Amino acid sequence: MEIKKILVSQPRPATERSPYYDIAEKFGVEIDFHPFIKVESLSSKEFRQQKVSILNHTAIVFNSRHAIDHFFTLCKDLRITVPETMKYFCTSETISLYIQKYVQYRKRKVFFGDTGKFADLLPIMVKHSAEKYFVPQSEAHTDEITNLLKKHKLNFSEAVMYRTVANDISQVDCLGYDMIIFFTPIGVQALLQKYPDYKQGEVAIGCYGPATAKAVKDLGLRLDFEAGATASTSITAALSDFLKAQKKKK
Repeated sequence: MEIKKILVSQPRPATERSPYYDIAEKFGVEIDFHPFIKVESLSSKEFRQQKVSILNHTAIVFNSRHAIDHFFTLCKDLRITVPETMKYFCTSETISLYIQKYVQYRKRKVFFGDTGKFADLLPIMVKHSAEKYFVPQSEAHTDEITNLLKKHKLNFSEAVMYRTVANDISQVDCLGYDMIIFFTPIGVQALLQKYPDYKQGEVAIGCYGPATAKAVKDLGLRLDFEAGATASTSITAALSDFLKAQKKKK
């Protein structure tokens, strides 16, 4: 197995200081980027079918920038004017600062956790237990947030506001790569949608996260390395370790 060309199924990094470029130089490989997935808002009709009124709430809970984008996009589509009194609870400061894209940032109405984990935001929410929380969710979400909010007896509603779907990869020659790296189960499905009779052969496959790893294996593909098994295992670290091991084999 000789790795010369790698396809990363994500957008190109915004900065040239990305570890991907260091890996390309160190191991003499070519790395291309193309997103295999995209995130889109539900339609106004789909949201209304969930029978949830945003204006019946006094606080919004955000755990990603996607949630912020699609919350305000749907509010615009629904012609909902979010009141200035609305409070925002975010899992990290980075996410909280992103709200400035849509509303004037005021510290007294924006709260955030220190670690990015929802469990660490909860103590702040409990201190504001009189709030009526609204939680925008992705279509493919777990029950973790729901269970934690119920456990702490907070007053909340949740609704799906966005979903992840396969991107158009018709212009990408996926067969011309020695390795493909996936980040979501839908990204794996996008490859099989384009190539229903896809034969992996000597192509190496890497992925991030157990759900993606399961999707690779369930579709009968060979998984050569997985990142995200522990919090410290980044995809670039896993890729570097794999290429290092391949170099030793040669």
